[in-house]
Amino acid sequence: MDAPQQGVNALFILLGAILVLAMHAGFAFLELGTVRKKNQVNALVKILVDFSLSAVVYFLIGYGVAYGTHFFVSAETLAQRNGYDLVKFFFLLTFAAAIPAIISGGIAERAKFWPQLMATAVIVGFVYPFFEGIVWNGNLGVQAWIESLTGAPFHDFAGSVVVHAVGGWIALPAVILLGARYNRYRKDGSLSAHPPSSIPFLALGAWILCVGWFGFNVMSAQTVDNISGLVAVNSLMAMVGGTLAALAVGKNDPGFVHNGPLAGLVAVCAGSDVMHPIGALVVGAVAGGMFVWLFTQVQNKWKIDDVLGVWPLHGLCGTWGGIAAGIFGSTSLGGLGGVNLGAQLIGTALGVAWALSAGVVVYGILRYTVGLRMSNEDEFQGADLAIHHISATPEREVSW
Repeated sequence: MDAPQQGVNALFILLGAILVLAMHAGFAFLELGTVRKKNQVNALVKILVDFSLSAVVYFLIGYGVAYGTHFFVSAETLAQRNGYDLVKFFFLLTFAAAIPAIISGGIAERAKFWPQLMATAVIVGFVYPFFEGIVWNGNLGVQAWIESLTGAPFHDFAGSVVVHAVGGWIALPAVILLGARYNRYRKDGSLSAHPPSSIPFLALGAWILCVGWFGFNVMSAQTVDNISGLVAVNSLMAMVGGTLAALAVGKNDPGFVHNGPLAGLVAVCAGSDVMHPIGALVVGAVAGGMFVWLFTQVQNKWKIDDVLGVWPLHGLCGTWGGIAAGIFGSTSLGGLGGVNLGAQLIGTALGVAWALSAGVVVYGILRYTVGLRMSNEDEFQGADLAIHHISATPEREVSW
């Protein structure tokens, strides 16, 4: 019976990997629709190249850092168990590659191309897998230490903290070190509008992400016998809760409406396997409202020019998700239990501290060595022409 079961498990996690791979198209179109027209090509190229580099670095280095294994063995060995171990790597790679995809949205429209690829290599090769291994593989005894203090380990089923909070908090120093886009914040303190180039593309990106997220969350079970319909329904409820809250708080703004479900899905990842669906709805709604308020009242007031709002969306909503798992996963609020609020606070704080510190170091070194920001002339011209030498609609620029 083992052989069919192994094949089913390999297929199961492969389907999850494909769904999360599709999410990277969502990242691309979300960024493409949000940036100005002169930076659309750059958005598409960055996501694909970042993913490709992430695959190589995670295969050679990062997966070993997280799980203490490697692929420098014969193909015969790798093919054992229907190649399940390889497909598991593929699945977890799509999580790792989400980190530079998250950061990309925050630093859009003024970041140099090659320095960001250098950052991607370091982040996916060491920064992310180091914390991933602590949480999901028990490395360094940190989980055992948290459990000895609180009675439960830190619980992050699908990566509210491990993926999203880490990505968002790494992005914050990058955004601050880059500085705001030209004329985004005027000298008199007023805000200059930099409207999205395409609401339809922004919406398409959000929808692709929402669909792929069910692979992100449900397939985090990693084997068929561990699959839980509760995870699927909780993801759904958090998604709609985030949408409705963003609609209300964002006053019908389509950009906020389409980021609302993403905020809800970010927040529910950690506790999607232990919450009651009503708890997931509340968690998602809080996240959707948080995102709009943080984007408008905090980022703009502090003049943090985070183009896609990746710090509030992933960093802060992911932080909320890590804490919320300890609240709404408890039996007193209808959850399955097995979680502890103290453990969630400690684990979440460790993730935020690690990501923030790593972001400062990685992007600080790059800024003072190779530089992070395009020249004023290139920024004015747009990354499409300055970096890739073609615009999104080149036929319009041909003179007859």
